Amino acid sequence: MRKYGKQLLSGPYLVWMIGFILLPLLLVVYYAFTNSAGSFTTANIISIFHKVHMKALWLSIKIALQCTVICLLLSYPLAMILNKLSLSRQNFIVFLFVLPMWMNSMLRILAWQLLLSNNGIINAILDFLHLPNISILNTPTAVVFGMVYDFLPYMILPIYNSMARIRKDIVEAAQDLGAKNHTIFIKIILPLTLPGVMSGIIMVFVPALTSFVISNLLGGGKVLLIGNIIEADFMQFFNWNLGAGLSLVLMVFVIASMAVMNNYSGETEGTAVW
Repeated sequence: MRKYGKQLLSGPYLVWMIGFILLPLLLVVYYAFTNSAGSFTTANIISIFHKVHMKALWLSIKIALQCTVICLLLSYPLAMILNKLSLSRQNFIVFLFVLPMWMNSMLRILAWQLLLSNNGIINAILDFLHLPNISILNTPTAVVFGMVYDFLPYMILPIYNSMARIRKDIVEAAQDLGAKNHTIFIKIILPLTLPGVMSGIIMVFVPALTSFVISNLLGGGKVLLIGNIIEADFMQFFNWNLGAGLSLVLMVFVIASMAVMNNYSGETEGTAVW
């Protein structure tokens, strides 16, 4: 009886998964392999090789990689600094990083749109200091900047959690055996934090690759990513079949990337090179 009771408790989750995950996914697959008349076709999938689509896809990959690398370079040293602070200071600084995530993402990006505009606060400060103005709005640089700002906490938190789980006695034992700081970092800290690094890479790369709101707001329509094309197919041109086909291709690419990262993360988890 208890067994069936537990199964009944999982019923709402099953209904949720079917209604909001499985059915929408099946609809995307259906539209991807049909045309406006409902006939089977693979043209929507093959359209990814169109010149405009390929250009947008490669630009999306390039910007997503740049965003991921910058987030990683900023997050790893910060996580190491956080790990050396007292617990109360760690909690406070982590809270400061998480706090902006409580606000709607679009509002935060709109704020940066105002800050980075030619007549924005940043240029006003530069004028006051008699320094040259910046003009990066509506450029790929502004899009990368917005993505780094938006996704940076997703890189910091998993790396910080990985470092916090490293036992202090392991590092102390290495120091007692005469290991230098760089040796401890390369052979102990880095291998033990790789799972967190891989998790952070996935959590930043995937949304950066599929994003379209940031490029719309900070790119001003001049930075065309694959997400912008898919959004336009659905919302402006009402070509759900083409949009679904491109979405399916992008979904397969994302799943493949996540599978590779998860496999590498699983191989390195809990290992250290001695």
